[in-house]
Formats: sequence, C-alpha cells, structure tokens
Amino acid sequence: MERYGYVINGGTPLKGEVVISGAKNAAVAMIPAALLVDGVCRIENMPHISDTDMLLTIVSELGAKVRFVNRSTVDIDCTHVSFRDTPFDLMRKIRASYYLIGAMLGRFGVSKTTMPGGCNFGERPIDQHIKGMEALGADVSIQHGFVYASARDGKMHGSKVYLDKVSVGATINIILAAVLASGRTIIENAAREPHIVDLANFLNSMGADVRGAGTDTIKIYGVEKLHGGTYAVIPDQIEAGTYMVAAAATGGEVLIKNVIPKHLECISDKLRETGTIVQKYEDAVLVKGASNLHKTNVKTMPYPGFPTDMQPQMAVLLTMASGTSVITEGIYDNRFKYAQELLKMGADIHVEGKVCIISGVKTLTGAPVMACDLRAGAAMVIAGLCAEGETVIEDVHYIERGYEDFVGKLKRLGADISAVWFPDRDDAPARITIAG
Repeated sequence: MERYGYVINGGTPLKGEVVISGAKNAAVAMIPAALLVDGVCRIENMPHISDTDMLLTIVSELGAKVRFVNRSTVDIDCTHVSFRDTPFDLMRKIRASYYLIGAMLGRFGVSKTTMPGGCNFGERPIDQHIKGMEALGADVSIQHGFVYASARDGKMHGSKVYLDKVSVGATINIILAAVLASGRTIIENAAREPHIVDLANFLNSMGADVRGAGTDTIKIYGVEKLHGGTYAVIPDQIEAGTYMVAAAATGGEVLIKNVIPKHLECISDKLRETGTIVQKYEDAVLVKGASNLHKTNVKTMPYPGFPTDMQPQMAVLLTMASGTSVITEGIYDNRFKYAQELLKMGADIHVEGKVCIISGVKTLTGAPVMACDLRAGAAMVIAGLCAEGETVIEDVHYIERGYEDFVGKLKRLGADISAVWFPDRDDAPARITIAG
C-alpha cells in the first residue's frame, strides 16, 4: 500500500506573504446549518480542505444540491432535503459530523449520526450536546456507536440550557437545534469562540434570530423558516496562528494577510513574550523572528484564552527557546502525543499528565516522524522547517483536514517541502513527488 507524506529540508527562514483561508471551524458548522435553510445558501471564503469536502458530500446524500461557483465559493440548496441514512463511513472520520444532530433535529425532528470522529487526543464526550437536545424536547440514545435523537412531538421547543462545562461543540449544536424551535432558547455558560459568532451571523443573515453570540449567554428566538442568502466565512484564526509560529520558529519574516487581528491577540502576545516581533495592521499581521527566543509559559483556555489548537505549534517554537518553558493543557486530557515525535528530532521535552516541560535546545535534527493529529501534524511541519537536514512526515491526511494548500503556501514562502508518495514495491522509485 502506498503511503503519502511530506519531505522537508529544513533551515530556511520563511519570507514573503501568505493569504489565510476561511475558518475551518466556522465552515464545518455552516454546512450542517445549511440544512435548516429553505433555499440556496451561497457560502464564500469556504476553505478547500478534506473536512469541508466530506461534509458537503454528507449533505448531498441528504438531498442537497451542492455546486461550486469557484474554488472558495459554494452554493448549497437544501430546499428538497429529506431525512435518510447518511454515509456513516464519512461521518466516522470527522468530528464536526455531530453538528448534524442539531441540524437534522431542527429540520426533520429526527437524526441518526455516528459518534464523533476526527483527531484522537483524548475523550470528547457529547454529554453536554445530549443535555441540550433533551432540554429542547428530544429523546436521545446511543446504541452500537450511533446517536439516535427524535423530537418528542415532532418539533423542538425552546428551553433554558446551562452547560456544565464550556463546550464549543455543544454551544453550536444547541444553536442549530434551537433556530427553528418554537419559543426562546437560552444557553448559559456558552462558548465564546469567533466561529460561534460567525455561525450566528450566518444564520441571522438567513433569517434566524440569534443574540449574544460571543458572550457566555446566547438567546435564540425560534423562527418559522430560514431563507437563502450569501455569506462569507471569517479568516481562520488557527491557520493564521500556525504561520505566525512558523515565521517565528524559522527566524523568518512573513506578512500574514486576510486575518482579523483581534482574534489573534492571545497568540500575538505569547509570541512577543518569546522575543518575536508582531506588528498589527487592519487586516494583516507581520511576524519577524528573533535571533534568540526566550522561554515562556502557556496555558490553553477557552477563547479569549490561548487556544488548544495552537498548543502543539507553540511547543515546537519553545523547543528552541532558551531556558525551560511549561505548557499546561486546560482543555483536553491527552494532547501531547506529538512529544514523542519531537524527541526523535532532538527536543528536550517531558510530559507529566496535562503538563509539558520543555528545555530549549540549540537545534532540532531531521527525522522520520508521524502527524498524530491535525494540529500536531502542523507542528511537525514547523519542526521540519526548523530542523537541520531532512524530515519525513507521514499520516499527513490529518493535516489536510484543516489546512488549505499547506505545501503550496509554504513553498511560496521559500520552504523546501514536497508532498510525496512512498510506494511499497521493491521495483518502484523510493519516492514519487506530487506535482504542485
């Protein structure tokens, strides 16, 4: 079986400009949300990644007409959708498939989904999702790996939901279930991430009445129906942060365009603590790497705190910072699997439960490594860009779940990186480089 991966020759500072794509975490909520719309949704700035491709396939299986206007603009017409079994082989591969619980309950009064897939970095229970659906009048059960839900009288009803733990996924799912419900729904202790605000703005542009997104109390007033419209996805905070860290780690200078600087403040502030220069513009940030990186401590928290999705990338930067840095993971139980890969590259990194202790080294060295998950995979790319010699990264399908044209964008910044096949045949070339 052929294996697909990246080959990187490190040591070149990144220089130039990069344009950030639409936010993955917003887009994967909007596609299920389109099921609630009686008409055509045109979504602009849609990231061209495997997660969005899979979700578009799933809604197509439910009867939606999906048409790409161009690479980043898609029309989704859900006028004639109906409840039916979805392609569960795809749903098992993507975490955001659980948004179909709320969207299908809102549209059909019934749903059947798999347990969430995607990256594996600890338990991600959906108890808060279930709590919200039950509060809005659904019966929910989990049987043989499937989540079954049905509205008790065929329609969801507004209610008050207090989330025991801040949960982005549960907040989004409850919003989706409540938009067409009768009456008012209040979500307390709601997550505040930018993509939740973006989803609310998307729904409101289609006729919904969602108020308070971006605060810890969200109110949804149910409406009879949603109409079609056009909406553009916000820029991706985590993609932007990844290039910011890559520029800093390689000692480069990169102008990162099409961003919302306010969404990047927690990342910018932490980079400045390492000595990195970060200059903010209206819709761009300029990052200049420092000749000597300083240690710092990081604790991941819900927005507006430091995002857990930037934790692995920041760890790579700190492997080359003077002194000892400490990273505390405040969201997930097991998000340090990549530490074993960094050890192969000469990092001095030690994990104790939810704490990672990093002592800076002078250089990393290239090695064969694995992408353990989406963001850990991006971190290994950054490590390869900084390392002396060649780094080979496998399991890069995780990376392509969330980064559009990652190899192409890095090449345009001067990186020596190629996507390659590694054939498992004695008579085949050792590597086959993929064009582009």
